[in-house]
Amino acid sequence: MGFREHLEAVVSSVNGSVVCSLVGFDGIAVDTHQPDARAEDAAAIDLSSALTEYGNLLGQLKATAQTLKTGAVGEMSVNTEKVITIMRMVNQEYYVVLALLPEGNYGKGRYALRLAAPKLAKELL
Repeated sequence: MGFREHLEAVVSSVNGSVVCSLVGFDGIAVDTHQPDARAEDAAAIDLSSALTEYGNLLGQLKATAQTLKTGAVGEMSVNTEKVITIMRMVNQEYYVVLALLPEGNYGKGRYALRLAAPKLAKELL
């Protein structure tokens, strides 16, 4: 099973999903799954830029947690009026991100990413 299949599994299991992507901390997406039916939603929000900027926030949070010695960051979410973004660490260099519409299933999204992250980590080896 490759990256795309894991990302598709997340999107198909979570109501309201717009896009799911495996991203490096350099801001470059390794792979992305975006259903055609949600392309208009993603374009309206400019998710490409948002996901990169939120990745920068995750990187800063990771550095802050190291400085404060609070332990490794596992997950971060940003909930705004137009999109819910959930990011989960895959390893020290990559994270997986899921964007949902506001009416999307946030709890199921967190759960799906928690299951997908170790599978994606194995694919990166």
